[in-house]
Amino acid sequence: MTTGDVDPVPDAWVDAQLALAALQVDPVGLGGVRLRAGHGPVRDAWLKQLRQTQPSCIRIPLRTDTERLLGGMDLSATVRQGRLVRQPGLLAQAHGGLVLLPMAERLDPQRVAQLTQVQERGELPTGPNQAAEAARFGIVALDESDADEAGLAPRLADRLGLWLDLSQTDLSQCRELPDLLSPDECSDARQRLLSIRTTPQQVEAVCRIAALLGADSLRAPVQALRLACVLAALQQRDQVDDDDLTTAARLVLAPRATRLPGPETAEAEAAPAADPPPPDPAQHPDPPSEDSPASDEPVGTLADLLLAAAVASLPPHLLDRLQAERSASGLTREAGSSGQARQSRDRGRPLPPRPGKPGSGSRLHLLATLRAAVPRQGLRQRPAGGARIAWRAEDFHVQRFEQRTPSCLIFALDASGSAAAQRLAEAKGAVELMLQQSYARRDSVCVLAFRQQQATLLLPPTRSLVRAKRALAGLPGGGGTPLAAALQAAMQQALALRRNGSSPMLVVLSDGRANVALSGLGGRVQAQQDAQAWARHWGQSGLPSLWVDTSVQPDPRARELAGWMGASYFPMPHVQAQRMASVVQDLSQPLRRRAN
Repeated sequence: MTTGDVDPVPDAWVDAQLALAALQVDPVGLGGVRLRAGHGPVRDAWLKQLRQTQPSCIRIPLRTDTERLLGGMDLSATVRQGRLVRQPGLLAQAHGGLVLLPMAERLDPQRVAQLTQVQERGELPTGPNQAAEAARFGIVALDESDADEAGLAPRLADRLGLWLDLSQTDLSQCRELPDLLSPDECSDARQRLLSIRTTPQQVEAVCRIAALLGADSLRAPVQALRLACVLAALQQRDQVDDDDLTTAARLVLAPRATRLPGPETAEAEAAPAADPPPPDPAQHPDPPSEDSPASDEPVGTLADLLLAAAVASLPPHLLDRLQAERSASGLTREAGSSGQARQSRDRGRPLPPRPGKPGSGSRLHLLATLRAAVPRQGLRQRPAGGARIAWRAEDFHVQRFEQRTPSCLIFALDASGSAAAQRLAEAKGAVELMLQQSYARRDSVCVLAFRQQQATLLLPPTRSLVRAKRALAGLPGGGGTPLAAALQAAMQQALALRRNGSSPMLVVLSDGRANVALSGLGGRVQAQQDAQAWARHWGQSGLPSLWVDTSVQPDPRARELAGWMGASYFPMPHVQAQRMASVVQDLSQPLRRRAN
């Protein structure tokens, strides 16, 4: 698998070709491939090669039901023949090969759990008096998420050995590299793979590099060593060398990196490379044999080589991001959610049916009822009148649906005071960042600004970034702090959103120092009392909220108001747009759960 000197081929495409060859030899042992690429000719070209090299690759659509996936009763054949007829599932058909998951980032947790459980056990779940059915396969997960969207589920990505990224690859530079693998070469490589073993020094070096890069899962070094063995088999060698390990570290460990090794880790890695102390003759009376499989290369030197290869393969923007995360002590972000889930009887995404009686708005699920009744016909008396099926109440199943209610973040921005200009600049940036993130979660953003004597609806609920920039561009600062009016306007907006089926969440950006009463008159005492009253009103409503304290020192009045509201309190004296957007995104998960 070598390239010509005429047209340079992108490294990502060369790695993709190498992954195809590795999957030909060991699709099950490597776990599979995570391919990050959207719809386009580059991904289509790679998938075309995959189908040519893997004829048994089974495509599993996103909405495949459980019975089609795992296998079950063939309803039409069972009714026609009068006895139970089972049909194999898609995972059983993929035994020994690959399954292809389009739009894998959108898989629901139940489907992810089913796939990972079967892949882990190597067999399908069976019922009583039923023989186990083997299902050992690798997974090709197509991750089509954008940079601001939640990607592949971690529990699924962790089981995929090879991580590829073709999102920035140009088709004009891609071409099929010669000599992927012939059937005879594939068979010879599989036979050779059975006898290839790694040395303890190589295992230790790979595990050390995985720990330094933050690949904390034990599957990462196991998959890297497995890939190194596959690469040695492809090169018709019986032992793993340093080139195999560096390629495996680049393809398996580098994409999983969550941190960069600092100077202190480099010094620690240099220590094992020093000359070891002379051995004690009493403890080692016999010299090592010349036929010993242990490598003569020190572990520290090999680890340095692997670390350099892994770090060099990281893209520059990833290096910057990892370095920033390493120096900052921020909260860990969690993937967003596309609104809150609730069950419905008549609309939404179909859920698996459940036993129950139709009526009171619940509709009968005919196929599920048939599946429940047919296997029990042998135990029941044949009904009179020529009917072929004897029905019982326990056979009835009803339909279920899941609806996603949209979420809306209501920002209440304090535009008063001498420091308002700085706070507003950061708040504008935070709102724009939240709008960029809202597309993946299907959230909308609403902005209220309060200053002088009133609160103004600056931006109605929207997901348009252009509208947000236009509305925020001309917002002035200065004047009093009508905090009670802001809480009242936020309450009215939240109740209107809830009546329309949305889930509102309030984010208050203020120091809590109210000095304008609800009537519009000045006076700190009355203004603070009005703010407390509306804070209690919000707390009684049960609506979720977050208070971001923007004062130089955490103000007890802001904390007290947050307590009356039942809000999560977060002091942030020096507001930063990226930091505030991170806090809102992290805390929005428990707030969404409380919204129900």
